[in-house]
Amino acid sequence: MRKHLLYVLAAIALVTSSCTENIDTSARYVFKEETITSYLSKHEQYSEYFRLLGEVLVSKISDTNVRQLLSARGHYTIFAPTNDAIQEYLDSLVSQGLIPEATWDAFPNEHKRDSIAQVIVFNSIIDSGDDYSEYQINNLPQQNSTSKSVEIPLPNMNDRKLIVQYTDRPDSILINDCAIDLINRDILCINGVIHAMHSVISPSNNTLDYLLKKYIEDENSGFVVSSKIVYACGLFETLSANRDEAYEDLFQRGTKIPKKNNDDENGSAQIFYTPEHRYFGFTFFAETDEFWTQAIGKDVKDITLEDVMEYLDSQGVYPELKRDDDYTSEDNLLYQFVTYHLLPERLPSNKLVYHYNEKGYDINRKVPSVAVMEFYTTMGKRRLLKIFESKESEGVYLNRFPNLDNDRRGTYQELSCDPDKEGIEIGEPNLEGENNIRNGIIYPINKLLYYSDDTRNNLQKQRIRWSVPSMWPEFMNNDIRCSEITDDKHKSVYIPTDQEYKYLEDVDISKDTRFNYWTGRGNGWANMQGDEMSIRGLLECTMKLPPVPRRGTYELRFAIQCGGNMRGMVQFYWGSNKSKLAAMGIPIDLRQSADNKLHTKNGDVQSDIGYEPDTDDEEYNIEVDKRIRNNGFMKGCNQYCAGAPGSSTMMRASNICVRRIIIRETMDPDETYYIKFKTVMDDDTRFFYMDYMEYCAKDVYDNPEKPEDIW
Repeated sequence: MRKHLLYVLAAIALVTSSCTENIDTSARYVFKEETITSYLSKHEQYSEYFRLLGEVLVSKISDTNVRQLLSARGHYTIFAPTNDAIQEYLDSLVSQGLIPEATWDAFPNEHKRDSIAQVIVFNSIIDSGDDYSEYQINNLPQQNSTSKSVEIPLPNMNDRKLIVQYTDRPDSILINDCAIDLINRDILCINGVIHAMHSVISPSNNTLDYLLKKYIEDENSGFVVSSKIVYACGLFETLSANRDEAYEDLFQRGTKIPKKNNDDENGSAQIFYTPEHRYFGFTFFAETDEFWTQAIGKDVKDITLEDVMEYLDSQGVYPELKRDDDYTSEDNLLYQFVTYHLLPERLPSNKLVYHYNEKGYDINRKVPSVAVMEFYTTMGKRRLLKIFESKESEGVYLNRFPNLDNDRRGTYQELSCDPDKEGIEIGEPNLEGENNIRNGIIYPINKLLYYSDDTRNNLQKQRIRWSVPSMWPEFMNNDIRCSEITDDKHKSVYIPTDQEYKYLEDVDISKDTRFNYWTGRGNGWANMQGDEMSIRGLLECTMKLPPVPRRGTYELRFAIQCGGNMRGMVQFYWGSNKSKLAAMGIPIDLRQSADNKLHTKNGDVQSDIGYEPDTDDEEYNIEVDKRIRNNGFMKGCNQYCAGAPGSSTMMRASNICVRRIIIRETMDPDETYYIKFKTVMDDDTRFFYMDYMEYCAKDVYDNPEKPEDIW
């Protein structure tokens, strides 16, 4: 894919250089007295684009056209296609058979013509609002160490996030495969910036099922076999989901679903904003055709589903499952095989794992420091998929289990990785043209992915830690979790109650609950990845938990930044019967911190749990750890900072960062478990705080030979 990208760029560069004499190089200057529309109107190469801006309306319910919008105050980023670019786009519609000739008069009806005009205009504009500046070249999001593409946090007018692609050619930057002109870029106007484009930006509105159908028909797509497997298992209808239209309608009408929630905490009148959309999304880790041809020994066009089944059988994949041709059955080998490759959330390359405030991480350099991992629940039968990255891995991997330097004074970096535990490297996705679909991303992999006994054993042998919002696909698909956009409506989010609309499929929210979320960006909070749940009111919520990897005894731990006097007290319930969950222990008071104090409105009360800060004497530190464990507490983890990125204090060293052992129970991977929390305080201003949770198997927390690490 990368090689193809460079070929495309080289071709564009040739076109650009050949037209240099006709390009208005004065565009490099700052036009202090020009709005975007006034500048475009004076430069002939944008005349077609300028005309379309005057024809396309801002929305269905507005009489304002986009040209009028761009003449007003604001911070707009314009990826303006030249006349030649628009003509080239019309030529492409002819080659696709959508119109007979490359003119605006060739469209079969006015509706189709208007929709194409809207595609050109809406995809070319990012409105940064009042809180952000426009995107000049030097403040476009930067690539990380493992990917040359990254999404722009703010969506365009078509509600799509454009992709910045960095190449090996100096100064060459692509936006969704379209090269920004090397000369006519950073044209600064009163209300924004213009970048000249030699191609129309037009990300596909198609969905994952459509793309996989195309891959089946194209022998050179690289994913013929994997696409056939998905189709045979009856998953195309599921993968066609894009947006919850019922939610869309109710939100726009603003009757049943409130657009914001004024949450009065000590008179602060904090406003939390309801998500505007409820999108669906998917991530598909797919074995390439190159893998299948080598594994099976046939040309891709000759590989059948029976060939795949025979190969999987020869590799010992899921020996307990049926080998018949009822591929849509959950008991079928092929069905369980392919659903382990699918996640019900769309994860862009820069969010396969989340980097923010882990130890040693520099958010400006974006180079991995300590090992970081995410755990997601796959589609179909619920199973865990681990996504891992470290400085030493030099890429993002599935189900990697390296040997980490996790001693009490270690670095939490990779020391080595056994060949059978190195996992599967995630390849660079093809996001060019029609591959850049609305509801999903396909990542190429070149090793066989399945939920093997070794994978489950390795998962059970390690502590499984996850940020609470990672449990909910809706938080990923709607850019809620750790959003990089820090205006009010993105950093303070309200999730409707079930009475208003069931927004989170895996959470039951009572009518008296105010389910709030903060991204925490820029606040310096002592939370894993910076964000936190702040759930208020006379609350009662029930959540579906991730599965465990193997049957055994596990601790379920609840980690918080505690001690604030506005925290509340809740009773926890747990079990597999959601309607009859058992109370687990006594209520937990979230006002109690590790510093032996209970913080109340009337002052601090001593409440000794045996906590003491670490000393230079590790044997003594171990004894303190044992003491507080006996009281149901643990110090915070050593993986994350107790504050903003770059903080020198780790959670373990903070007396407000603690983990509480909620339960210690036998769990089975084939059971679905739930946790409910319910307030026991008659005060709806108190709030329940959530940061991260952990599963830890008995073989880890009660291992006499190798005690659980502090990380």
